[in-house]
Amino acid sequence: MSVWGKLAGVTAGYLVGGIFGAVVGAVAGHYVLDKDDEDVAFAIALIALSAKMSMADGKISNKEFSAFKEILHDLPENELKNVLKVYNLAREDLAGYDTYAKQISSIFQNNLHVLENVVDALFHIAKADGPVNKNEIIFLEKIAGIFGFSAADFARIKASHMAAENDDPWLILGLESGSNLKSAKSQWKKLAAENHPDKLISKGVPRELLGMANEKLAVINGAYHKIEKAHKMKAGSGEI
Repeated sequence: MSVWGKLAGVTAGYLVGGIFGAVVGAVAGHYVLDKDDEDVAFAIALIALSAKMSMADGKISNKEFSAFKEILHDLPENELKNVLKVYNLAREDLAGYDTYAKQISSIFQNNLHVLENVVDALFHIAKADGPVNKNEIIFLEKIAGIFGFSAADFARIKASHMAAENDDPWLILGLESGSNLKSAKSQWKKLAAENHPDKLISKGVPRELLGMANEKLAVINGAYHKIEKAHKMKAGSGEI
């Protein structure tokens, strides 16, 4: 049975009456999760964190739930009702978003590939109903901090999602502005390889998050091609 199918049992059991802490309690060490429970706990935390993200700007939009569905990989239509139930319960739940962020961080300790994909997914939701506002940035920055990302890491992730920062392809690739083309090409190949779906799976990224893989690859490729084009223009003008 898929993770999404297991949510039916969770919503009928753990979440009766909105008791979300039955799974979240694992973060506090109340019990040890086996692999199946861990998968379900991750799914719940991801759904809950996405629901909290949708509320960060102070308004609720159907566009944000549609964006949430886009980040999920091969979510069967018949499982959508279970996901929606958890999503709506999370929006009503009094537990703070940090509870769910810590749960995901605990499950995927030191696996920055997974954690960065979660931040990417949250950015995707934040962008759904218009430009990402200050409150949403604060929310995302705090999540990234809980996950262990530095300010520089967050700036790089943010750059790949926001129009103004997208103007700096070097930042998207995590390089100093004006680095040489050889360095840019090497970093581009490295990031493209790391973000290939097969590689992500091998690094432990849950299949449920693979819906973002192609979008991220497109951003990485676009950044490198922008650098390459600028380099060729400079070469043609005799500047290099």
